[in-house]
This record gives sequence, structure tokens and C-alpha cells, in this order.
Amino acid sequence: MQKKISLSDKYEKREGKIFLTGIQALVRLPIIQKDLDAQNNLNTGGFISGYKGSPLGGYDLELSKAQKYLDEKNIFHQPGLNEELGATAVWGAQQGEFKQRGKKDGVFGIWYGKGPGMDRTMDVFKHANAAGSSKYGGVLAIAGDDHAAKSSTLPHQSDHNFMSAFMPYLYPSGVDEIVRFGLLGIAMSRFSGCWTGFKIVSDVADSGKRYDTALEKFPIIIPDESFLGEYKDLPRNILYSDTPREQDYRLQRAKGFAAQEFVRANNIDVSMWKSGNSKMGIITAGKSYNDVREALRWLDIDENKAKELGICIYKVGMPWPLEPHGVREFCEGLDTVLVVEEKRELIEHQVKWQLYNWKESVRPTVIGKQDEFGNWLLPAENDLPLQTIVEAISTIVHKISGDSELLNNLEWFRKRTEEQSNLQAPIIRKPFFCSGCPHNSSLKVPEGKRALGGIGCHYMAVDSIESTEFFTQMGGEGTPWIGIAPFSHEKHVFANLGDGTYKHSGILAIRASLDANVNITYKILYNDAVAMTGGQEIGSNWDVEGIVKQVLAEGVKKVSILSEDPKRYNHLVNDEVKSLHRDLIITEQEELSEYEGVSVLIFDQTCAAEKRRRRKRGLMEDPKKRVLINKDVCEGCGDCSVQSNCVSIEPLETELGRKRKINQSNCNKDYSCIKGFCPSFITVDAEIQNNAELKDLGELPEPQQKTNQDINNIMLTGIGGTGVLTISAILAYAAHYEGKDSSVLDMTGLAQKGGAVWSHIKIFETNNKPYSQKISPGSANVLLACDGVVGTKPEIQEVISKEKTITVLNSNTIPVADFITQRDIDFKNNDIFHMLESTTKKIISNIPAISISEKLSGDAIGTNMLMLGSAYQNGLIPLKAENIFKAIELNGIGVERNLYNFNLGRLYTINPSHEIFSFLSENEVKELNSIELFEDRVERIKVYDERVLEDFKKDKNLIDLILSQEAETENIAKEAIKELYRVYAIKDEYEVARMHLESTTKILDNTFNSWNNLKYYLSPPIISFIKDKRTQRPIKIAIPGYIAMPIFKILKSMKFLRGTFFDPLGLTQDRRQDKEHKEIFRNKLVEIDNLITGTKSKKLSELIEASKEVKGYGPVRAKSYESFKTRINFNSNKSPIKFNRFFRFQGKTNISVKKHKAQKENRAE
Repeated sequence: MQKKISLSDKYEKREGKIFLTGIQALVRLPIIQKDLDAQNNLNTGGFISGYKGSPLGGYDLELSKAQKYLDEKNIFHQPGLNEELGATAVWGAQQGEFKQRGKKDGVFGIWYGKGPGMDRTMDVFKHANAAGSSKYGGVLAIAGDDHAAKSSTLPHQSDHNFMSAFMPYLYPSGVDEIVRFGLLGIAMSRFSGCWTGFKIVSDVADSGKRYDTALEKFPIIIPDESFLGEYKDLPRNILYSDTPREQDYRLQRAKGFAAQEFVRANNIDVSMWKSGNSKMGIITAGKSYNDVREALRWLDIDENKAKELGICIYKVGMPWPLEPHGVREFCEGLDTVLVVEEKRELIEHQVKWQLYNWKESVRPTVIGKQDEFGNWLLPAENDLPLQTIVEAISTIVHKISGDSELLNNLEWFRKRTEEQSNLQAPIIRKPFFCSGCPHNSSLKVPEGKRALGGIGCHYMAVDSIESTEFFTQMGGEGTPWIGIAPFSHEKHVFANLGDGTYKHSGILAIRASLDANVNITYKILYNDAVAMTGGQEIGSNWDVEGIVKQVLAEGVKKVSILSEDPKRYNHLVNDEVKSLHRDLIITEQEELSEYEGVSVLIFDQTCAAEKRRRRKRGLMEDPKKRVLINKDVCEGCGDCSVQSNCVSIEPLETELGRKRKINQSNCNKDYSCIKGFCPSFITVDAEIQNNAELKDLGELPEPQQKTNQDINNIMLTGIGGTGVLTISAILAYAAHYEGKDSSVLDMTGLAQKGGAVWSHIKIFETNNKPYSQKISPGSANVLLACDGVVGTKPEIQEVISKEKTITVLNSNTIPVADFITQRDIDFKNNDIFHMLESTTKKIISNIPAISISEKLSGDAIGTNMLMLGSAYQNGLIPLKAENIFKAIELNGIGVERNLYNFNLGRLYTINPSHEIFSFLSENEVKELNSIELFEDRVERIKVYDERVLEDFKKDKNLIDLILSQEAETENIAKEAIKELYRVYAIKDEYEVARMHLESTTKILDNTFNSWNNLKYYLSPPIISFIKDKRTQRPIKIAIPGYIAMPIFKILKSMKFLRGTFFDPLGLTQDRRQDKEHKEIFRNKLVEIDNLITGTKSKKLSELIEASKEVKGYGPVRAKSYESFKTRINFNSNKSPIKFNRFFRFQGKTNISVKKHKAQKENRAE
């Protein structure tokens, strides 16, 4: 009978197998250490610290989740103000027992931090390691390496830092070794007196697998001290009274050698497959060991084959200082040694040093980063791809053995590399700020000004926000200006600084700028959370008022607080401090830029992601106010995106072209989109009712399995924040329920900002051991493309193949971030489909998963589960449905809806024509031919104003004449008809009123079950002289529906005045501009018709493309209209407006009309 599985197993279970991620293993480690100490009758405590804003893959968050387990074991987690102070606190934990002051026999300490944090902590490491660890304490310093700079500003390697601090360090190869090596590391620290480094790379931290708790039961051997000879009596642990010279003496003469002996005694470095036939040895460590084993498996080299070829392996557990005896024993008798390690070489140099004095006749050739001829073999830059390791091993083993299969493998790689070099992703998904993120507003600067970038979320602004340049290390924000200012034409610059960075070390940058007396404005974003790394609290002792008081105390004389509620800070206002509305972000910066000296602008707005979390937990009020866009009124100009930088504004493809819509599922209610100069925006008080009826889908047949591999490799792609990682976890737990080993490796980087996410998922049949969590080149059996854009990334293309990979593709594409600034961007849906079709064996299903999930389950969040259901029904998931159901239930969130979405995916795969999916065809934008399109637009013109119908038809006939002797004109004709309609059906006040009357209520009823407090956001011409504080354009005001609707009815009824002398709106700049646009367009048609055949269609296309740019309302349309005139080289020679023209609706000169008629008379009937 299957034992019950619980999510708490990872910290509670001591026997059998559990599913464990790398980060969870690091949390389990101190718990098991405490158990081990108790078994040895030691009364110890634990102390853990590091900087929460630069955590090791969310380690601090996982520690917080496990608080009750830590409390039970007397393990104290106290995040540090920054990394170095966190390390100093851990150092203090080793000093508590002196003079019987401590309550414990000892306190084991754990420090954590990413690479940059380690860099700034080196001074502490050197001092603390020299001082030593306590006898029953011990310290593990966990450094997170980001070799590929996926979430860092530089690729990072901690190895040489550990060596510089003279800290021996261990390097676990995967989840299996984290707890075991951690226990060994603490024991080694106690024995040697050194702090033990602990290198964790992202491929280990972000992976998960089925873990055997029996690995924690292996004994730990404490060596006899006789190996130290005359130094065996030197104290190695921390002393109450000590001197720097004595510390260094003990470190150099005893402590480092004690660590090496500990490694030898506990077989931390392991020799494998060595035989009398061995000629080539591979020395490797950590992640690279698993990659080497995976490479050998890909090459079909098992232990027997390896011995036949003369290959053996030496797995290093402690890369520095390298234990010498084991290395020498391994290298004896070998001809060649290949050292496989990431980044800059460290093991390779030590191996060469240890073998240097061997006779040349017995000393093997040692290669690694370069071969024996100095050619690059395993380059040091960035990460070390599995493919590179496979190629290197194949090349060297073929030289030694002459095995022809290896030559075939190399040829396969050569051809594949050549093919992939010609591939280019059609479009790229970049990370961007969350919906409603305060950065979307706070990063704006006045025209002609620039801001210096910061770290964290501000780092993204360098590539995505205009006028934000460069970045620094954490805490150096703005200080480059100290070196620039004396030599610059500029007099002032802005510098972005987050509140977390300010608290960490950024205050020092402000202090430095004050000392240098430079003209700079620090823009401090107080978003009330460490936003980039999981929304941790800044601290209860930190708020806007505290920052204001501190910067004033430092010497800043001008501070501006911008917030949504300025009255909140009125008590701080004085001659040096202002409190203003955040809409004044531009004007206030203009004023601050004129100030001589250091000024500070504090932008107070809570992190959008944190708002969402707090609202879900009931910790923050969730406003009922919802924003919608009337698609009929919308012009698709994109000004709402420009004003808000918000990713919740998405494209809506309609019969009349691309419009905009608000994604209600991820809208964080910032409301800045309303600043877009457009009358299409409306708000209501409503709640999204997630109560779509979960219909009975009937019995679903079990699929026939299409995967029967020993190892089933699934590549999952998606977008950060949409639940992709939930799918990988559910598959892992389903395999766990089924008694199968599995592994997952989640690749996230900046994915929490809407970036690319992908996951390597492996499900193993019996007797297959997991090594690398990454899928080998060309080895993916399944591509589960929940996002097709990510599926075209080079990292994904590396693991898929035409021979093996079957694809399940989501045909709905979530907009990429570039849509914010490129309103008409082509999302390349067809190109994505064709690329995946050509690089995989088959696209077995192409599912509109977002549309189905939104309509049938009430929210797009079910998309990925629906995709999983399709993959399952296609026979691509080697697990039973019942175990997937159990894993979904174990997850405990939205269980019923997740199960429903899973089955929706199955049903669509079985029968996409099922009646439940009939809405999909109803929502399709029908592709009309030119005849149908013209008929459609004629009917729309009749609704708009029948008085312009005849002119519309005449111009259509002129277009026909232009194209009558041109080749391949159907597409041009369709585009011409569409644009001609836009030019005629001007959305003036009468038309906007009609559209709102006819469609607003329908849109609201289709979106919400109930709503009230309807408001329209309009800019009446009568108040256009009043400017918006933020945009400096005519102000928009909220007009209640009960006022707006009667006005709309009056305007609609006045439509007959349009274009006449009595039109009260006809003399406005907007209407005159629209008439001129129409006039120019019609005249240009006449000019094009006079051109020679063969050039007309090209000129017509150019006119259409230029005219398409004229979109929007008011100043937005005016700007695009000027751009249109520039593109067509229009020179305005305006004549005085003739009085009698106001009695005619026709917006065209008499000369042009006569010419038009004359040409019609000459047409061949």
C-alpha cells in the first residue's frame, strides 16, 4: 500500500524517499544538523543570516516558510542589513561560548548570499576564517553562483574568492549531495577551525528531485590529528585572545591541511572506473560532474564501455584546497587528464601543480580550458553548456581510442550547429516591470534629461526605459556622476535608487554626493518591499518618514515626497520638504533639476506584485474599481501604454484592426492607463466573478502512451508569473506518487517580471539514475510550449530535435513587452509555428489555451494546466491520470478548477469541435476578400453618416482604377479599403457618443456579472485649457454615467450638423485636422492615378502605411498627423477658409473634384 505523501515530508520525514528542491535541501540541512548533534549529546543552536534582497534563489523565503521547524530546533534566522553584516553576525555566533556566557555547547552558523554579496563580504570572510570556528559550532558559507548572469549584472564565480579568503569549500553536484555535504562541511569546520565554503550553482539551487533520506545516515569520520605532525597541538578553533600573526600561522600551518585530511578520511573526492586499461581520466566537480555523466550517457558510454575505451573519472567534492593524495593516485598510469570545470580554471591549475615534479615519462598531459596546443576546449566565459562537454569528450576519446561512433557524434553536432546557426527566434520575450509597477511612473524623467540606473528592478530600466543609462554595483548608485560632473556640459543628473538598496548601502552614495557637492537628484522609490527577490519586507523600522529624516540629517536641503495621498505626509512639510501628488512627477523633477546641490525625490507607491499578494491574503484593501476600454472607441494608438508602461494593456484584434483591452486577470489597479488621451476608457465598481460554470465533460478515454523511453525528457516553456513552475512540481510529485524517480530544473532568471521561464523535466523508469537535471542536446521527447515565443529561444532549440521531439503548442500568444513601445508590433505567430514545426518532429496539438481557460474556467491562470491535459491525452506524459490528480490535490490551490482545466485540455485534444468550444469560432476575426470588405465598410459608412457614402464609393472606384493595371493587387486593395474607411469615418464627438451608447453596456455585461458606478474619462473641448499635472496635456475628467449618457444622446442626435456651417465642433483644431487629412488623402489618390503603370501600387501602399499612423485623439493624433505629413512630403499651402465651404460636407477642393470627375469620364467601362 502506498504511503501517504505530504508537502511537509521535506522537513519532517527521516526515512524513505521525499521530493526535495535544492533550496528546500538547504533548509532541511540545519534541521538534520540539529538532529545529528542531539544524537551526539550536543546541545547546539543554529544561526542563519544573509541579505534578503540578494538571496540564494529564495533561500530566505523558504526559511521563513519553515519557521516552525526552525523554532522547534532552536535555529534562529535573522536576515542581515546587508551581506557583510550578515556574515559578521554569523562570526559572532562562534563567539558565544567564551567565559561560559552561552546557553549552548555551540552554535553552528550558515551565511548565504549571491556572488556580488560574496564580493562585498570578503573582508569579513578573511577575518572570520582567520579567527576560526568554535569546536561545536562550525560555519557554512553558502555562495550562489550565477555563471550565465541570468539574474545578475555579471557572470559570477565564487571559487577564487574562497581561495583568496583561505576558506576550503565543498561543491555539491546536485540535490542528493546538499544535505550530506552540508553536514560534512559543518563537521569539517569544527575539526579544521576554518569556515567552510559551500558553492551552489543555479542548476542545483533551482532543481528538484526524488531524494533518498538514507544519504543522511552515512557516518562522518573525524581523522586522527597525527597527520599534522609537529603542528597537531596548535589550536585550530576560535580563541578568546588572539593576534593576527598567530591566526595566520595556524591557518597556514594547520587549518588548511586539517581540511584536506578530513576530505580524505571521508572519501569526499571519489575515484571511479579506474582499471589497468585506463588511459584517459576526467577530473570534474559539482554540476560539471553530473554534466560529464550525462554527456557519457548521451554517447552511450556506461561503465563497461568506459573501461573498454580506457576512460575513468575522478569526482572532486572539495575543489580547493585540492586533496593531493587522491589526485596523484588517480593520475598514476594515465596518458591524458581532462579537467572539466565551469568558468576560470582552479582544479586544473592545482592538478598541474601537484603533478609538476613527476617525471615526464609518467606525468600525464593535463588539458581543460585549452588543449595541449593552446586551442580553446572548454571556454571560461559564461556558463559551460552540456553540448560543449559532449563535444570535448567525443573529440579527445576519439583521438585516444579511434572509436568511429564518436566521430559520427561529432559529425552530428557539426551539422546541428550549422543548422542552428541559421535559426533566429522570430521574436524575443524580455522581462519587464509588472502590471501597475511603481517603476512605470517613477522612472519617467523630463524631456531632455537623463537618469542613472540602479540595481535590482532599476537594472531592467537601462534596457527598457528611455533616458535611463548605465548602472553600478549595489550601493554605488549616482556616484559615477561625481567623476563625470567636472568634465560634463550637463549641469545635473537624476539617479534611481530603490528603498531596499538605500537601506542596504545606498545611503552612503547620497553621503558621497553630498561630500562632493554635485548637482544630483536621487529618486528613491519607496515600494515597501524587496521587490525583485520575492517581496520581502524592508523592515518594520523603515518608512518614508524615516528616510526623510535621515537624508535631512545627512545634509540634504531639498526633499520632495510624491504619493497618491499627499496629505499623509503634511506633518513633514517645511521649507525643505514638500508633499505632492505623484502625478507631478515630471514638473517636480524639472524644478529639482534646477536646484544646485543634492536633492531627493521619494516616490511612495507599494510594489504592484506585493499589493497583489497582500490583497489575496486580505492584508490590503482590494479596490472594486475596474478599468475597461471600449474597443469601438479605441483607435489603437497605444498612448495608454506609453503613459502607464503597463503590460496589462494588451492587443485586441478586431475587424477594424488592432485595438486595446485590459487584461482583468493580471491588472493591479494602478489606473495610470487612464492618463492615455483617449475617450475609450471607462471604470466601474465590479469584481471578477471566477464562477464560470464547471460543466460535466463526460468520461474521457485513457490515451495510448507514445513515450516508452527509459528516460522521458519534457521541456516546458512559459512566462513568469503564470504558474509554469507549478506544472513542473505537479509532474514531479505525480511521478513520486507513482514510485518513479524524477528531476526538474526550473530556469527563471528575471521571470518574475514577465520574462521567459522554462523547465527541464525528467521522468525515469526503473534502474535509471538521474545525473544532470538538464536535458541533453536534441534529447527532448516532448516540448510542452505553454508559450511558443519562449520555445524558439536558443536554449530550447538546443534540446529539441526533428527526430525525437513532439510539440504541444499554445496558439495564443501573450504580448511581449515591446508591445508597450511598438503599438503595431508583429507578434510573428505564424513564424513561431513554422519554426517549431521545422525544428521538432511534429506539432501534435495547437491549442488556443488562453481563450479556452478564460472563457470556460473564468481565468487565464488555468492555461498551463490545460496544456498539460492536452499533452497527457496525446500520450506524451508517462504517468497515470490518478497520480496527476493526487499531485494537483496535494498542491491544494484551486483544486477543482485545476482538475477541470486539465480535463478541458484532454477534451479539446479528443474533440476540438465539441460544442463547449463553439465560442472559439464565434470570436474569430473573419478574413474578408476585397469585395466582401468593401460591402462591409459601406454598411458601416451608412451607420456613420450616409451623406459621405457617395464620396466614399467614388474614392473606392479611384482605387480600383489605380490598381486596374497593377499586378497582385488583392492585398493592397483590402488595405486601401480599410484605410479609406478610417479616413472617412472620423471618430468625432458625435461618433464617440454613438459608440458609447451602443456598446459600453454590452462590454460591461460581457465582462462582469454585475457592476455599478459607471464613469467615462473624457476631455471636453470647453476645458481643454486646463492641463493635466502629469502629462501637461488637456485634462481628462471622470464623468458619471448618469451625466454622460444624456450628453451622449444629445450629441448623437446632433449628428446631422456634422460638416455644416452650424456644426459647433467643426471649428476645433481636431476637426479641421481630420478634414485636412481626408483632403490630403483624396488628393494623393488623384496624384497616384496620374503616375505611370507599375509604380502606382507601390505609391498607394506608401500612402496607406503613412496614413495608418494617424491614430488617437487630440494631441496624440496631432503628433501622428504631423508625422504623416512628413512621410508623404506634404507642404501645406493653406488658403483662407471659404465661408461657403461650411455648408458643404465634401472636404475637397473644386479643382480636385473636377479632375476626379474628368478621369472617371475617361475610364473604360
